[in-house]
Amino acid sequence: MRTHFIAIGGAAMHNLALALHHKGYHVTGSDDAIFEPSKSRLDKFGLLPNEMGWFTEKITSDIEAIILGMHAKADNPELLKAKELGLKIYSYPEFLFEQSKNKTRVVIGGSHGKTTITSMILHVMHYHNIEVDYMVGAQLEGFDTMVHLTEKNDFIVLEGDEYLSSPIDRRPKFHLYQPNIALLSGIAWDHINVFPTFENYAEQFEIFVNHITKGGILVYNEEDETVKKVAEETTNTIRRLPYQTPNYSVENGTTYLDTPEGPMPIEVFGAHNLNNLAGAKWICQNMGVDEADFYEAIASFRGASKRLEKIAEGKGKVAYKDFAHSPSKVSATTKAVKNQYPDRKLVACLELHTYSSLNAEFLKEYEGALDAADVAVVFYSPDAVKIKQLEEVTCDQIAQSFKRNDLIIYTNPTEFKDFLFSTNMDNSALLLMSSGNYGGLNFEEVKQLVN
Repeated sequence: MRTHFIAIGGAAMHNLALALHHKGYHVTGSDDAIFEPSKSRLDKFGLLPNEMGWFTEKITSDIEAIILGMHAKADNPELLKAKELGLKIYSYPEFLFEQSKNKTRVVIGGSHGKTTITSMILHVMHYHNIEVDYMVGAQLEGFDTMVHLTEKNDFIVLEGDEYLSSPIDRRPKFHLYQPNIALLSGIAWDHINVFPTFENYAEQFEIFVNHITKGGILVYNEEDETVKKVAEETTNTIRRLPYQTPNYSVENGTTYLDTPEGPMPIEVFGAHNLNNLAGAKWICQNMGVDEADFYEAIASFRGASKRLEKIAEGKGKVAYKDFAHSPSKVSATTKAVKNQYPDRKLVACLELHTYSSLNAEFLKEYEGALDAADVAVVFYSPDAVKIKQLEEVTCDQIAQSFKRNDLIIYTNPTEFKDFLFSTNMDNSALLLMSSGNYGGLNFEEVKQLVN
């Protein structure tokens, strides 16, 4: 099958391109800028465009599928040419559905925990040599790509993102997958540039649940009141399986999960991750893995890339990096590290980097999010606010939003780095939360703080 990717360089797009190449498809693509690691990975398999830019001559009538990435604009010249030729144009999720129409689709949805739960499921399957197709939002240990597609596997596990499908398809991605088995981990307002109210945002999850195939299964976190309401009020004829955070204990920096065989040490920690684990267990059991085999496999799960990832550890010191940026994730992650190391000083640093987090109206959602930290720091770039064409955010607004009098705020990357490297990290846990890099922070240098 001949496929062409418009905006092939994105994290999700280039992984899909690699998956189709491995499946034997003829793959081409274009982009106006491609960065690492996408660039090297595409180049390795001969899929890197010869030059950057959009070229209408690449769009020919023999192309059977155009796959359109979110990075492309609605007036992209290659897209306009494809429309002119009447070619079949797919968004990323549309194409994944086409690839999985004859499989049992397992879709993991929710405002938080999607990547971790999907990663846990795939780790368990990999551990027991159970072959499944998948799409996950992080690079996993033991997996070459974030997307894997075959003709033979019965199951496909999909991370169900609620963001928009493409520049010309404004439906949330997870509305297109029509799951046979679905999971809903939590609903906390996000993506306010697309969903201006919480009610509008929550409605997307109602639609997701209503799209589960008749007779399908919904596994849901009953500790989240909004999730519980969505699950219990749906009129869809599905089987509903609630889960909650299992019992666990923490001793000397190790988390022990209560199991039928007694306490079991696990690599991940924090109430939110134990809650994720409970959801993953239900999914795996519905995919044919029994409880004992799940526990055996999950004991060695060390977490998804960039999700509460330990980057360095020394005597009485430890440093973690996390992708957390939304208020609920920041709060859960900060509490998790404090509970894991209750006798250490927790230095928690949050970069406000996303459209939502830099929005003056949304900032109030962060109230109390850093309360578990002994030292709380917020970094943001005024330039990022300008680039996103948002109203100016002031330090006073941030301080008032977090409702913490001792909050330390930096807007200058050098000053933030100086603070970090002048802080005494003895008997401390350092937590860096961001989807960015604090204006150019070198994380290799950060490791020296705790080694």
